[in-house]
Amino acid sequence: VCEDKSGPLISEILSTLGKTEKYVLVPDEKEEIEKALIHLCDEEKINVVFTTGGTGFSPRDITPEATKAVIEKDVPGIAEAIRQKSLEITEKAMLSRAVSGIRKNSLIINLPGSPKAVKEALEVVIPVLPRAVEVLSGHTLTCGGNYWAGW
Repeated sequence: VCEDKSGPLISEILSTLGKTEKYVLVPDEKEEIEKALIHLCDEEKINVVFTTGGTGFSPRDITPEATKAVIEKDVPGIAEAIRQKSLEITEKAMLSRAVSGIRKNSLIINLPGSPKAVKEALEVVIPVLPRAVEVLSGHTLTCGGNYWAGW
């Protein structure tokens, strides 16, 4: 059994931002991951759910499939931005199958498994999270794809 170093790192980074979070360790089983994601989004109503690991080529890497099974809308730009930034560091980034999407009012983001890659990925996404949460929570008025602040 491998020790999870990336999950605690996510918690540590988010805590420095004053964010509260719930940390859940789930086995690499598609049904277990789906169940945890549904619980965190539907019952816990977590604004942003990060997964870590399970995004590679190994037969046990099924996090993207579990995520796709529970999301209602794809958000490909987040995964693309993470891969783009990671490609500046290593060509192995193109092997990532990570996805991001929306379930109800929650944003789910698959992150890589290594602590170094997690830190780099969070640096990419943290700046846009306030806007994502704002829109998902309904605190903006939308009209024809344009966003109007203030509601």
